[in-house]
Amino acid sequence: MGSLKGDSGHANGENLTEALLPTRDAQQQHQTDDEEQRFGDKLWLETRKLWLIVGPSIFSRLASFTMNVVTQAFAGHLGDVELAAISIANNVLVGFNFGLLLGMASALETLCGQAFGAKRYHLLGIYMQRSWIVLFMCCFLLLPFYVFATPLLKFLGQPDDVAEWSGVVAVWLIPLHFSFAFQFPMQRFLQCQLKTAVIAWVSLLGLVVNVVTSWLFIYVWDFGLYGAAISLDISWWVLVFGMYAYIAYGGCPLTWNGFSLEAFSGLWEFLTLSSASGVMLCLENWYYKILLLMTGQLENATIAVDALSVCMTINGWEMMIPLAFFAGTGVRVANELGAGNGKAAKFATQVSVAQSTIIGLIFCVLIMIFHEHIAYIFTTSTSVLQAVDNMSLLLAITILLNSVQPVLSGVAVGSGWQAYVAYINIGCYYLIGFPLGIIMGWVFKSGVIGIWGGMIFGGTAIQTLILIIVTIRCDWEKEEEKACFRVSKWSKSNSNGNLEASN
Repeated sequence: MGSLKGDSGHANGENLTEALLPTRDAQQQHQTDDEEQRFGDKLWLETRKLWLIVGPSIFSRLASFTMNVVTQAFAGHLGDVELAAISIANNVLVGFNFGLLLGMASALETLCGQAFGAKRYHLLGIYMQRSWIVLFMCCFLLLPFYVFATPLLKFLGQPDDVAEWSGVVAVWLIPLHFSFAFQFPMQRFLQCQLKTAVIAWVSLLGLVVNVVTSWLFIYVWDFGLYGAAISLDISWWVLVFGMYAYIAYGGCPLTWNGFSLEAFSGLWEFLTLSSASGVMLCLENWYYKILLLMTGQLENATIAVDALSVCMTINGWEMMIPLAFFAGTGVRVANELGAGNGKAAKFATQVSVAQSTIIGLIFCVLIMIFHEHIAYIFTTSTSVLQAVDNMSLLLAITILLNSVQPVLSGVAVGSGWQAYVAYINIGCYYLIGFPLGIIMGWVFKSGVIGIWGGMIFGGTAIQTLILIIVTIRCDWEKEEEKACFRVSKWSKSNSNGNLEASN
């Protein structure tokens, strides 16, 4: 009996222990719940950090791009030739130089982002001034594109009337061209410090000025295309003066200490990195400009150029969202790498790609639903409306692909891979996509749809796939080391006293 009683007591003890201690399954479930909760908190925190940059950046980029759309819409109602002229001048001539200068300024996302993450605040102001100097000099080198626009466009096969008017507009857009040298570096300077709200407010002011001046110069004072160009000049310089006023008058006390002669040191190294960044981004930007130029050599070129310009404008309008993710991803990756946190940089990449892709899918569906009506904002020409409707499927696919590719380019900028990605862009766009577009458009006689389709599936799709593979295989610990080395290397060009002050 004693033995049975002992066994019974032992059994009761085991039952009590089992009742008090969680089972292995319960422990695993609890651990899974904790991991999910931690992942949810981590996702929410990263989303907040990302959208602190992306949200205002979307608004500011949409406002800036809408200035071009507003002017183009006003000019488009002057006639088909006027619409084609402002489209070529703004989307092709200005767009070529825009892509190069914007890409060169994106070197600041690498340098300023990593320096800010490493708390080397004084370096940001020096970097921005160096970028001003380099981009301003490049603006002079690019002036022949504006001065000799008419013969250049005729040589490229554009209709004579469109080339003549485009050349006239291009000369009047030279002031806008020089605004890029100051605006782009200031944008990146502010973004890397998460001061994106001021960019949004200044962009709103620029948009309001653009609407008012476009109405005055084109409709009230009847300046025609000249008025359209002047309106754009004024609006873009409003952005420059607005951001500079914020920076110079107390908005960035840690990172702006006034003009410094140190900005003139290390210019060659800065030019090298800026050039790699410029080539990387402009090769993407020029790709679609070349599409417009190739379309100008088709039969019934004016209608084809008008229709494709409308599609490219819509694509460019929506492109402001993934470009905002491009900026946000670049800053987040650079900040985390500069702070020595490779895992956080990897997670920021994953979150950004996923969210940008979801937004791209939504717009892709909207384009397919409203494919018959999307061109009415630009024109009432029946032939142009029908041509745009025929291109709507390619437009939707382009928007979807472009919701992924710029984000991955942002990872490259944040990590400093610009030169490497430039080679990828050359191979995909100009060795595969461009020849395929020519074959589809002229050999198979499928016109603008064949050119666009060949360039999208042959270039953009393959480039996106390669960037996905490169990003997945990235060694983030090694990227940490490279970021630390880069910050240390660029710090040597500045005085020790300034570095101590920044710490």
